[in-house]
Amino acid sequence: MLRTNTLALILLIFSIMSAVYVNNFVEPIWVGQAYHYGFYSLLPALITILLSILTREPLTALLCGVIVGAFMMGQYDLTDQILIPSMAKVGTAGLLLLYLWLLGGLLGVWSKTGAAQAFADFMIKHFVNGQRSAKLVTWLLGVLFFQGGTMSTVLVGTTVRPIADKAGISHEEMSYIVDSTASPIAIVIAFNAWPAYIQALLFVPGVAFLATEADRLAFFFASVPFSFYGIFAVFGTLLLSLNITKFSGKRIRDAHYRAKETGQLDAPGASPLSAKELHSSEVPKGYKPHVLEFFLPLFSLIVVAVGTFFLFGSPKINWAFGIALLFSAFIALAKGMSLRDLIDGVGLGLKSVVLASVILVLAVTLGAISKQVGGGLYLVSLLSQQLPFWLLPLVLQLLSMLIAFSTGTSWGTFAIAFPLAMPLAWAIGQSAGIENVELFMMICFATVLNGSVYGDQCSPISDTTILSSMTTGCDMIDHVKSQIVPATYAAILAAILWTFTVVFFV
Repeated sequence: MLRTNTLALILLIFSIMSAVYVNNFVEPIWVGQAYHYGFYSLLPALITILLSILTREPLTALLCGVIVGAFMMGQYDLTDQILIPSMAKVGTAGLLLLYLWLLGGLLGVWSKTGAAQAFADFMIKHFVNGQRSAKLVTWLLGVLFFQGGTMSTVLVGTTVRPIADKAGISHEEMSYIVDSTASPIAIVIAFNAWPAYIQALLFVPGVAFLATEADRLAFFFASVPFSFYGIFAVFGTLLLSLNITKFSGKRIRDAHYRAKETGQLDAPGASPLSAKELHSSEVPKGYKPHVLEFFLPLFSLIVVAVGTFFLFGSPKINWAFGIALLFSAFIALAKGMSLRDLIDGVGLGLKSVVLASVILVLAVTLGAISKQVGGGLYLVSLLSQQLPFWLLPLVLQLLSMLIAFSTGTSWGTFAIAFPLAMPLAWAIGQSAGIENVELFMMICFATVLNGSVYGDQCSPISDTTILSSMTTGCDMIDHVKSQIVPATYAAILAAILWTFTVVFFV
């Protein structure tokens, strides 16, 4: 441990010195209105990832990454120049409201009323009779909540946690199932907010089948069958849910047998992102929990989220969790719980997610810094236009994976990659004399879409990675290390199929 900490400290000092050097002596390379610093643009993300692996402590690693990025930009006042402006942004404030107050409060009320435990007991009595059925319930919920991203992660993870713990499923398995049925299912069952956002990035001058919004939406849905990574990722979690662990990697297999043989849900030395207080209920004397105290708020949450999606085009997640929290509180008070006990429960819930919320804010801040110093643009600049057409899908996949992994965001990667990848695919398709250029561009589109999802899903600085760990009670680094193997299997299979399709069918 001492040697590891020393290595981490040396790495941090070297990175800070490099950041100061970049700010004072390295000229930025401008690409239109944006810029990058060459390989140095990857420094904030790289130092975060390396320190996360070395120290197994994501809070420190993220803070160090933010410091390195800030020094690269010459902003040495971290509080006033970096952290406060980041937290003042609408998106970051929304994350804090949702995951610190609303989610934490709801979990706390469910713990205080015993609703979560009552739900677990009910499911195990009527539907779940072991690890396999509990994991199948989790997988099915992940598929049903196909809105993707943080919404699916939080909703599924929060719902299944009490069932999974009761059934004795390892936290590594649960966090993988929750994470791998969030964004991957959203690009396969794409009746959500994703197409509306992505289509705006697909316009290419002179390309008739991408001319209008309706054309681009039709192009998106026509490309869904080529989302091979998303399909394999969801199928891989189904296999794991059926206790078929052959394709899950050694870490998940070991976690599966550890939980089965010893009952230990976490690896030795793990540091889960949720507080131990939520693992047990402290129901006030005389208060009788009922399973409807879990079902009714959860049902209201789903109805509001889905209903607002159809009404407004995007789900109002804050409304959904806010109403669920108020509903839970109202039921508790109506059943005779004192206001003091209720507030104690809310406070317990807030306490349980404080650390994860801080990590989430730092991850968002680091993602913004990585984008500002040009990490994504630098990776794009590595792509040469002198490529054989059959190799382009693979290159775009790898590029998208790297950008998303280093920035921790799939949607941010879309904004960087699609405006460059689509014109490039069109130009290469034209120069190669491809007869079915639309099919070729669909495959290139799918590689960017799926590569971005893979990189985001596996990144230790991604919000979905953090939330999957938090809601399932898993150590975040254990989640990252165990998930990356089966996810990479799916990505390799997808790459083979994309290349095969281009070579033989385009």
